[in-house]
Amino acid sequence: MEFFRIRKDIPFMRHALVFNVISALTFVAAVFFLIHNGLKLSVEFTGGTVMEVKYAQAANLEGVRNTLTALGYHPEVSAIDTARDAMIRLPNEKGASAANTAAKVFGELCKAEQGTVTQVDKVTEKGAHEQKSACMHADGSEGVSLQKVEFVGPQVGDELTTNGVNALFMVVIGVMIYLAIRFEWKFAVAAIIANLHDVVIILGFFAFFQWEFSLTVLAAVLAVLGYSVNESVVIFDRIRENFRKQRKMSVHEVIDNAITSTISRTIITHGCTQMMVLSMLFLGGPTLHYFAVALTIGICFGIYSSVFVAAAVAMWLGVKREDLIKPIKEKDETDGAVV
Repeated sequence: MEFFRIRKDIPFMRHALVFNVISALTFVAAVFFLIHNGLKLSVEFTGGTVMEVKYAQAANLEGVRNTLTALGYHPEVSAIDTARDAMIRLPNEKGASAANTAAKVFGELCKAEQGTVTQVDKVTEKGAHEQKSACMHADGSEGVSLQKVEFVGPQVGDELTTNGVNALFMVVIGVMIYLAIRFEWKFAVAAIIANLHDVVIILGFFAFFQWEFSLTVLAAVLAVLGYSVNESVVIFDRIRENFRKQRKMSVHEVIDNAITSTISRTIITHGCTQMMVLSMLFLGGPTLHYFAVALTIGICFGIYSSVFVAAAVAMWLGVKREDLIKPIKEKDETDGAVV
């Protein structure tokens, strides 16, 4: 399926050096901001207090977020289970325990509901009785109750960080092995350079703007890796096909033709994906906001890197027709017989 077909090949490789210099400068800037500013890690990585509250009606997540922001916190508020349940993640406070932080926060939430914090006896799922904090209105109705308070220690955050780095490393190794088997090692190296270029630039954006880096953003980064590999594989497949069909073309002409002939497919695929990501960005709320931001950056730079970085690096590494097409051995007329 094609929206249009370009009759004349666009000379992408003629300008490859200029675009790769721009990529290199962007990459260096991203690394600088990562070293200088660092990532603003979320509670999952740094540790903190996790609270679960239950409202009598559907929870107003934006109202909860505004209440806690007014207290000086930078909370993560998300819905869980039902529309009445909310999870609140708060960063560590110096000199404050999880219990004290939870009591302070729940008191403000109760105040916002125009109620009074009261200890009530509740029956757990196992049938046991325990005291829980509840926000009671003047008429005796319960506005909101504190379901659970947990403290996430720095050790858990370190473990998540280690697991995240390991996951990224394993994805990179797996991609290199896959491309080396399917194509040739030069393509594998080119694709990994392009994909790491995308990942570092995403992290650079988060470091520069000090956006919060959470597990959902890490998931988006891993998704971008797979997404960029898919785009590179499409172009590499067409390059291999052109090497078989276009015997008289030079290497850069083969690459230009491969990229030009896949432009329509790129527009359809990335356009549809970007529409879904933008719907999450504008309609998904704060929970999906940075996830969608990371995907948006990754998709834009993924297209750029697949065309101007991966293909160009493969060309500079000296990829040629013989790397992808094994020469046909001429059959011996004597068929191996010796007289």
